[in-house]
Amino acid sequence: MPNDNASSRSRDATSAVDATSAAATIDWLQLDVQLCFALYSTSLAMTRLYKPLLAPLGLTYPQYLVMLVLWESDGPGVSELGQRLSLDSGTLTPLLKRLEAQDLIERRRNASDERRVEIHLTAAGRALREQAVSIPQELACASACQPQELQTLTRRLHELRSNVLNHIARDPAAE
Repeated sequence: MPNDNASSRSRDATSAVDATSAAATIDWLQLDVQLCFALYSTSLAMTRLYKPLLAPLGLTYPQYLVMLVLWESDGPGVSELGQRLSLDSGTLTPLLKRLEAQDLIERRRNASDERRVEIHLTAAGRALREQAVSIPQELACASACQPQELQTLTRRLHELRSNVLNHIARDPAAE
C-alpha cells in the first residue's frame, strides 16, 4: 500500500496547484471580492435586522451594545466602556445620556477617585435584560446558521480584528 501515500501526496499537490491557479484568476479589485466590503455590508444588514428586535425594548443598536457590556459587568468606567465598544467619548457620551434619560443607567463618580465616572444599571436597566434574552436566538434563526457556525464565525472575526489591530500597532503608517 505504499502507493496510497504517494497517491495521496500527489492529490494534495494537485489540489494546492489548483487553488493557486484559482487564486491567480481572481480579479482582486472587484467589489464583491473585497473582505472589507463583505464585512461592511454584513454589518449594515445585521444592524437592520436588529432594529425591529430592539424597538420593543426602546433601544438602538449602539445602546444595546452598551447594555450588553453593563449586563456582563455593572459599573465600568466611561473610558473602559469606550475601549470595550471601540467608541470614542464623543460618540459614547450622547449614548449614555439617552440611556440615562430612559432611566436604564446612572453615571456616578467613584468615591475614591472623583475623576472616574462609572456607569451603573438602574433597576429598570437590570430588568430590561430579561426582555432581551430572546434577541440572540432570533438573530441566529434569521441568519440561517447553526449555533456552532456562528460561534466559529465570531471567533474568527475576533481573531481577524486582533490581527489587524496588531498590524496597525506595529506599522503606524497603516492607521
